[in-house]
Amino acid sequence: MGNKVTRDHFEWVYTEQPHCSRRKEILAKHPEIKSLMGPDPFLKWIVTLMVITQFVACYFVKDLSWKWIFFWAYAFGGCINHSLTLAIHDISHNVAFGNKEAKWNRIFGIFANLPIGMPYSVSFKKYHIDHHRYLGGDGLDVDIPTEFEGKFFCTPFRKVIWMFLQPLFYILRPLCVNPKPVTQMEIVNATIQFAYDLLIYYLWGVKSFFYMLLGSMLCMGVHPISGHFIAEHYMFLKGYETYSYYGPLNWLTFNVGYHTEHHDFPSIPGSKLPLVRKMAPEYYEDLPQHSSWVRVVWDFIFCDALGPFSRVKRECKLVKED
Repeated sequence: MGNKVTRDHFEWVYTEQPHCSRRKEILAKHPEIKSLMGPDPFLKWIVTLMVITQFVACYFVKDLSWKWIFFWAYAFGGCINHSLTLAIHDISHNVAFGNKEAKWNRIFGIFANLPIGMPYSVSFKKYHIDHHRYLGGDGLDVDIPTEFEGKFFCTPFRKVIWMFLQPLFYILRPLCVNPKPVTQMEIVNATIQFAYDLLIYYLWGVKSFFYMLLGSMLCMGVHPISGHFIAEHYMFLKGYETYSYYGPLNWLTFNVGYHTEHHDFPSIPGSKLPLVRKMAPEYYEDLPQHSSWVRVVWDFIFCDALGPFSRVKRECKLVKED
């Protein structure tokens, strides 16, 4: 458990991110893919059912012992909460109500946020746009680990700790790498979230509240679903910075595993991403892909060539918005 990662720097490249040019090429050859763009009419109902399920679960766990609180938070509630973060990922691309109803997408994202326990939705959208626009961009893409993370979490044991601390790094990293002013909608998100947390505590007590919060913390750390954090952009093969996974866990994660397809076409809902691969198979079948998120986590922890530095970085010019 003491071997150090051999990589001590990021993989710097001096090319544009590949997805924009791929998108143009694919659409020129397969214009029918445009028909997949637009809102997913089922997303809002699925998310609503998940939020209600977690609300009801908070009632059922209120009298359980703490060991069962931890168990159900990890095995059940956390899976739903992690899935909701990926629903929020889809919602951030306006696929719940469409681009013309951006405000309703943001409001619905705040609603989807409720069982997670921490305000997340509005801030995520603010930074996720940069992740797509400046993939790997130095100082712009906050999905990239910091120099500290790369240098310190360099042994298998430390990489396990890093995995456990993923939720904390996703909160703190934007504040260090690319801080942005707090928006009015972020304040609204936080106010509604904390009011909901207090409601759960008032109705059913501290165990129900911690069931909700522990689920989010545990299932975004070392958990099979969390393999997608590593699988999506960590460089398992030199020259490739985005990878897809086509396994069964996509059923629980709004097809976030179809990540190459998602970056090629971010306006297509997760539910329709398998159709992208079906319509343009020649662009995806020969790309490297992952077959197991559990295997991804295992390889990341124990392979000396993999660590937080295993990411592609590039210099990007900031595009000013009007």
